[in-house]
Amino acid sequence: MKAFISTVLGFDAKKPNFEGGILGMVKAHYGCVEAQGRGTLHCHMIVWVEGALNVDEIKRKALERDVDFQTRLIRFLDDTISNEIPVDPGDVPDLPSSIHHPCSVRGLNGSHAEDVEKAVDRDFHNLVKKCQSHKHTSTCFKYWKGPPNPKECRFDLDESNVRKCSFFDPETGELHLRCLDGMVNNFNKTILQCIRCNMDIKFIGSGASAKAVLYYITDYITKSQLKSHVAYAALELAVRKLDILEAEDDPITIRAKKLLQKCAFSMISRQELSAPQVCSYLMDFEDHFTSHEFHSIFWPMFENYVDGVLP
Repeated sequence: MKAFISTVLGFDAKKPNFEGGILGMVKAHYGCVEAQGRGTLHCHMIVWVEGALNVDEIKRKALERDVDFQTRLIRFLDDTISNEIPVDPGDVPDLPSSIHHPCSVRGLNGSHAEDVEKAVDRDFHNLVKKCQSHKHTSTCFKYWKGPPNPKECRFDLDESNVRKCSFFDPETGELHLRCLDGMVNNFNKTILQCIRCNMDIKFIGSGASAKAVLYYITDYITKSQLKSHVAYAALELAVRKLDILEAEDDPITIRAKKLLQKCAFSMISRQELSAPQVCSYLMDFEDHFTSHEFHSIFWPMFENYVDGVLP
């Protein structure tokens, strides 16, 4: 992650980088690491680019019909974000990504000097097809409540989600980015070729899509690692174990302390940790990456304050 931040994003907190990285000049970033259901670690990161406008300014310029601004922004985003499987240039003998999974190899092996360009294109085609192409599974519809509700993929990926060109809605000011293949996750070509694993990249612009992305990010960085159903099951088990003790001779305060102690121990022992998570903690790797120092906020107290001020 540190190599990605310094090399691909071109960000160095110790010295300014006026050339920037693949997304331009990065002025701030924040990323948190978590484990998915299979246990592998991945990072959710938000990046602030120098010169970027906030959502209100983008909406204002869109509603004011600032054609020059709209054209430049759409040109930048269409160049940065892709979502289609590139054309297959044809078979390339002994290409590692054609023999093995593209994520398990480092690209070319040096034996394609005669036609490097074709080999690079074929390798990139394999990478996008294997890593970015989506196939529906039961996970996609786990929040579906059944008929008569529409059965929609929760990742908003569908063959019908095709938009040939990016455009601003003149009525709402919302930016609709092009989508050339509804079953391919957004990716950046350079980043994908560097990290060689599945990725998703989104632009936080204006309108409902921006609110959805902001909610998604806030939900991720504030959610508890311990699931509610696991906590309740652990609490129930702790209470049953405590009932077995001979409590008649114990003071009430000692009994209460033992209850809390057993609850805590039970919750910790039932928290699922994957092998990569354990290794990461033991090797003292970071679980978040940030360009700035910040103060922690106790979210429930902050939420109650906002509710009190703005009921």
